[in-house]
Amino acid sequence: MRRTTARPPAAPAVPDAAADEASEPAPQAAAPAAERVPERQSLRTEFEFELPRGYVDATGTVHRNGSMRLATARDELIPLRDVRVQENPAYLSVVLLGRVITRLGTLAQVHDGVVENMFASDLAFLQDFYRQVNAEGHTRAGVTCPHCEQPFEVELGGSRLGES
Repeated sequence: MRRTTARPPAAPAVPDAAADEASEPAPQAAAPAAERVPERQSLRTEFEFELPRGYVDATGTVHRNGSMRLATARDELIPLRDVRVQENPAYLSVVLLGRVITRLGTLAQVHDGVVENMFASDLAFLQDFYRQVNAEGHTRAGVTCPHCEQPFEVELGGSRLGES
């Protein structure tokens, strides 16, 4: 398919017969090309989660359900320029999580200020979740039953019934 720039209104018009001839072959030529395109596999880039305790905002509302997107190289590089991270490398995860968490409850925006005010257990959960999603490529985690001490795996990504 040939792409052209739009003509200004003052440009001379193409005769109707020439326009019909020029426009008809394009759809016919495009259809076989579209058929030859192989099916693309979809890549899951966003993962649902539920915080163990939940973030409590200024009004006292608890926000537990959210989503996190896959991190890009830029997401991991930009926080390294942050003064807070340069002064305290432990702050890296707070800034990074503030960039990749796309939704948390009914909050209008999630940023590093939200993450730094989360409970430590929620921060640890999100750090593990980030690592599972970005480094390991899945959202399964090995856990041990507190009652019988048997090890088993749980899905953290929110894609099956009954999960967090």
